[in-house]
Amino acid sequence: MQIQIHSNGIANSDAINDRLRQEVEAALKVFADQVTRVEAHLHDDNGPKHGQDKRCVLEVRLAGHHPLAVEATDRDLYQAITLATGKAERAVRHKLERHEAHKSSH
Repeated sequence: MQIQIHSNGIANSDAINDRLRQEVEAALKVFADQVTRVEAHLHDDNGPKHGQDKRCVLEVRLAGHHPLAVEATDRDLYQAITLATGKAERAVRHKLERHEAHKSSH
């Protein structure tokens, strides 16, 4: 699974990148053979104003499926990453379960 990280308005660091990679890999490890790429977009929407403005958008590309995207916002970037990876895991599970159910009904 390839993980690409893009940041906008956030001072990116090895610690942030490592945390994001660890959380994405842990959340999607069950689906690793079906996930081809994850693009992470990290944003600081308010800049120096602070507040509930750190956003993590994850775009998950599954083999043979349209990509899906989830996002989470929090005042702490690490928490936004954790929330987004949880959403990504649930979204991928739901999509693949629906695909299997549809396949078996035909």
